[in-house]
Order: sequence, then structure tokens, then C-alpha cells
Amino acid sequence: MSVFEYREWDGTNALAPADAAGTFDVLSEFLLEHGDDVLERLNRPENKNEQLLKLLIREGYLEKDESGQFAVSPKGIRRMQNRALDEVFQIERRDMPGKHDSDFRGAGQVQHEESRAYEYGDPVANLNLHETLKNALIRQGGGSPLSVDEDDFVVHETEYQTNCATVLLLDMSGSMARYGKFQQAKRVALALQALIRGRFGEDTLKTVGFYTFASPLTERQLVRAAPKPVSIFDHRVFLRLPVERLTGDVPEHFTNIHAGLHFARRILSREPAQNKQIICITDGEPTAHLEGRELVLIYPPSDRTARATLEEVRRCTAAGIKLSTIALVEDYFYLGLKNFVEEVARLSQGIAVYCSAGELGRYVLESFVRGRRTRRPLG
Repeated sequence: MSVFEYREWDGTNALAPADAAGTFDVLSEFLLEHGDDVLERLNRPENKNEQLLKLLIREGYLEKDESGQFAVSPKGIRRMQNRALDEVFQIERRDMPGKHDSDFRGAGQVQHEESRAYEYGDPVANLNLHETLKNALIRQGGGSPLSVDEDDFVVHETEYQTNCATVLLLDMSGSMARYGKFQQAKRVALALQALIRGRFGEDTLKTVGFYTFASPLTERQLVRAAPKPVSIFDHRVFLRLPVERLTGDVPEHFTNIHAGLHFARRILSREPAQNKQIICITDGEPTAHLEGRELVLIYPPSDRTARATLEEVRRCTAAGIKLSTIALVEDYFYLGLKNFVEEVARLSQGIAVYCSAGELGRYVLESFVRGRRTRRPLG
């Protein structure tokens, strides 16, 4: 058994530049779990890690923002994404960038062994020169010079390549702080960003956090994100709040899947991609929804909120958006959550998954790949 002794670094042992990456990786784990609170602690005047912070800034993993506060740099974000991709999806780094397979044939980038006769409009780049010259030779009966006619042309069959617009809905309600659920969900979101950037450059991915409200998360905001702290401990809650007069006193730890779906549908309505999908990661039934210009908070979860949320599911389905709902079940099997997620899957003809946080990456990847395989009709 190994024994480790930890003590405060006194600066006597110089850190080599190579140590910066490993040090940032340790910091990244705290960022995944605690979000913005970690950076706030780095900015406190009593912080004694000045040399370490200077090293991380010099090596490009941290930077100062416009207000002079510490922030994760683009280089740091890329490292977090790529490490998440390795850890969550276990994709070999030596693989060449590629595309998802699909069952459709047409203009695309992936060539197959099969060939077919040339049709007007086929890309010349897909010409099967060997078969074309063989056809010309057979037709001509040998000899030279060889004359090639249009009927001799043969092109490689290619695979139709789909592109997809994805919105990842990330539950930021208070219960996500338990059992490392939000930490793993963030890791999966970062991995999905790296996957799409590296392998599916024509796809788009937007991340939306939902809690009492719903808001988009940029890459930097995702790194800093954390579940909303619980601020009401009553056994029963029923609040109706006018949207126009909301103040900072509104509890933020509720679960507003309705607002998340509405926000995602608006985002996808502006995307030109043929395939559109929403992947929703949550650990509980909805406890908040919008009624006109009012925000409604109800706990325990009510049929009223469920109906409003399912109506938004119907709108997403009518807009041609695929929906995958992944329910995290760690501490207990919540029958109400199971029933709700299954109803979402039934209405949307989508996917319902129940898993632990450790299994999340596999199911998100499967949902993402499945959601972009369908070739939607043009027009």
C-alpha cells in the first residue's frame, strides 16, 4: 500500500513547465465539481499559490479576464474537453477524423467499393478511373488511342453524410450536486464539444442549463457552471411569480425542463441542419414551468407542471426535433421520474434512458450518433 504525505509547497522545489499541465488537470477536477467557486477562491487576496498561478498563466491555461479576475483560457478549455473525451468516450487518439455512418447513398465524402454508372451532376472527383477506362477498352475492342465516351464513365458510390444540430440540456437544479452527478454531466458535455469539433465539423452543438430558469452556456460558462444551491426547505411549495417582476430573491434550484425545451426549440428553429435533436440530462421530475408571463414553482412535482412540460415536448416533436431523455438515478429509484421520462419518450417517439452518472457518457454518445443518422427530406 502506498503512503503519501501532503504539505504546503514552500517554493523551494522549482516547477518545470511540464508540471503545469498536470497541475491544471488537478485544478480541472475541482472546476468540474465546484465551478465558479474555485475561480473565486483563486482571486481571494489570502491565496498563497501566487507562483503556481503565474506558472499556469505563463503556460496558457489560465488568464485574467476584463475585470482582472482569473479565468480558464481557451487553451485550458480545450485541454479539459480533450481529456473529457478520452476519459468518457474512450476514443483512440490515433483514429483519423471521420463521419458517422448512415444507411443512405448519395453525394458525400466516404467512398465505397461499389461503383455505378455516371449520372449528370455527379462530382467528377468521384470518377472510378480504372472501371471507366476498362469500359472504354471493352467497347472499343482494344487498340490505341483509347476513346472515352460519356457512357463509359463510372463513379464510386458514396455515403450520404448527414449533419446535425444538437442542443444539450443540462440539469442545474439543486439535487444534481449529490453523488457527483453534475460533475460527470459537465465532463460529458465537454467531451461532446471536443468530439464534434474534432470529428463532425459541420455539426453544431449548443448547451443550455436549466434550473428555475433556462440559459445558454458558452464553453467558458460551462466550465464555471455549478448546481444551484437549495434555498427553500419547505415540504410544500407553490409560487406564482410574474416574469416581468422577478428579483434576485427567486429560488433557483427548481427543475424547469419546460423552459429548457422551449429554449432549445427556439435555438434549433434557426439551424439549417437536416437533423435536429435535443439530449436532456436530468435527475428529477419537473418542478417549474411557465404559464404565459408567469413562472410557476411547485413542489412536490405536480401533474400541472408535467402537462405543461409534455405540451412543449409535443411542440418539439411537431418541429421535427428528436428527443433523448437521460435520467440519472443514483440514490434511489424514483418512480415518478421513470413514469415522466417514459411519457416523454412515448410522445416524442424518442429515447428514454435510466443510468448512473458513471454510465452517462456511453448513453449520451449513443443518443448523439443515433440522432444524426436519419436523412430528413429536403423542402
